Amino acid sequence: MIRVCRALAALLLAWSLLGPAPVARAQEAASLAELWQHVEAKVRAGAWQEARPLLEKLAPQNPVEARLWLALAQARYHTKEYRQAIVAYEKAIDLRAGYPAESAYGVARCHARLGDDATALEWLQKALKMGLRDLGKVRADADLKALHADRTFQELVALVDTTKMSRDEGWRYDLKLLAREIMRLHFNPYRLHKRAEFDSYVRQLDEEIPRLKDEHIMARFMKLARMAGDGHTFVRPGGAPLSLPVQLFQFEEGVFVTAAHPEYASLAGAQVLRIGKHATADVLRALEDIISRDNPMGLKAMGPALMTYPRALYGLDLIPDPDKATLTVRDGDGTERTVTLSAGDAKADAKWLTPRKDAKLPEPLYLKNRQGAYWFEQLPEHKLVYCQYNGVRNDPKEPFEKFCQRLFEFIEKNDVDKLAIDLRWNGGGNSILNKPLIHGLIRSDKINQRGKLFVIIGRHTFSAAQNCATDIEMHTKALFVGEPTGSSPNFIGETVRLTLPYSKMTGSISDLYWGRSWPMDYRTWIAPQLYAPPSFALYKANRDPALEAVLK
Repeated sequence: MIRVCRALAALLLAWSLLGPAPVARAQEAASLAELWQHVEAKVRAGAWQEARPLLEKLAPQNPVEARLWLALAQARYHTKEYRQAIVAYEKAIDLRAGYPAESAYGVARCHARLGDDATALEWLQKALKMGLRDLGKVRADADLKALHADRTFQELVALVDTTKMSRDEGWRYDLKLLAREIMRLHFNPYRLHKRAEFDSYVRQLDEEIPRLKDEHIMARFMKLARMAGDGHTFVRPGGAPLSLPVQLFQFEEGVFVTAAHPEYASLAGAQVLRIGKHATADVLRALEDIISRDNPMGLKAMGPALMTYPRALYGLDLIPDPDKATLTVRDGDGTERTVTLSAGDAKADAKWLTPRKDAKLPEPLYLKNRQGAYWFEQLPEHKLVYCQYNGVRNDPKEPFEKFCQRLFEFIEKNDVDKLAIDLRWNGGGNSILNKPLIHGLIRSDKINQRGKLFVIIGRHTFSAAQNCATDIEMHTKALFVGEPTGSSPNFIGETVRLTLPYSKMTGSISDLYWGRSWPMDYRTWIAPQLYAPPSFALYKANRDPALEAVLK
């Protein structure tokens, strides 16, 4: 809502400049700007009673501005002027303001508040057909409580008591709901598979459920989500997944243990050759069916992680036990051995051992602080600033806009010739937050030059971080370093959360298309001009091939 108000502030100022006399125009502009600042402050504070009469005055002045009518609809709703709110919501729908499905949902809530349950249900159906996202929000909405006993409402929003279902009934209910929600919400669910293939898969799985174990059904649910063809549409087992006490990563040389629980310290640095009877390459190929991704880098990112979850491997018939797995590994001295590991809920921490414990070089910058959302450090000897951007989110201690201001002020005031922005661990967030970084790079004549601005990318550069990389590529003179990004310059991707009521499997469905680059940009990923993929030998020695490429 605040963003709506800010956008309208500039709009109102533009209206004021259309008057007949310069002095009058200036006075009217000042008056309207002051008025809108007042409205914005009231909206931000949630003072709807005071904001509404001001919006009532402003909206009729422009019957074609969508955001203004949406703001008025919300103000009327919050002040319990439900009939008038319906009029404004319907106007906002006609003008395609915000998410039209949310406006239709607003109409449903208003009718429910007025006691017209039948019309409320009709508008709820419209909202869901238009792509209303959050079923959980609808189920919990006090405005719609009177509809809870209606069977149509229960079916629409998956309001169901699964404790009264048998095991097969529960799984079948979840399957029907998952398939329905993918078809209802996804931007283009049949991009990779035809509708007939999708429906056939669902029917066959429905028939097989009584003969399958839970882990096999989970794997097939994951495959169903994978069929949508993007990295944001996925399902995973509910609850905290039980994993093996190791972390794995796929390097150029193969899959290696990058961290191990102290009880299995000797595994740190070992190469994983087989899981059960299957070579790691074959395991990764089997995982392709259930790993949702935008491009092949997604398999590199997620494959080693899923290799540590026995239930997923068991569901694909790769191992005989859902609670443990036998790994064949090769130690640093070339010795091969097998070890059986049980799954647990242990989380990697500072006590876990890594193969870098004996490295002679200090910890490299790219591994120094992966938990921080963003930070930077100067390398004076190279006249370079290294900036690691790990998450497109605001740090409460320093919002990203303030951080960017500090970053560019530092660059301008110090002996800095180069900037390296490291996006290789950034899995995304809120793309709107990228703006101060992009704008700062465009404005920085000191840094925005070929050979002075570098962006390190990799398999985990995904979602909002992919948008950041695309924006930098489109609007600056940056050189890209590392390995390809985990998504495409234009991609389907949004996080619309879903929890299946019986199995408690959780996931997401993508309902937006991000056309961040040119319409004819069909690339699989953004590729680096300086190719420097992860190497286990360099990782073990505390060396960073990407930053080394920048410094050369």
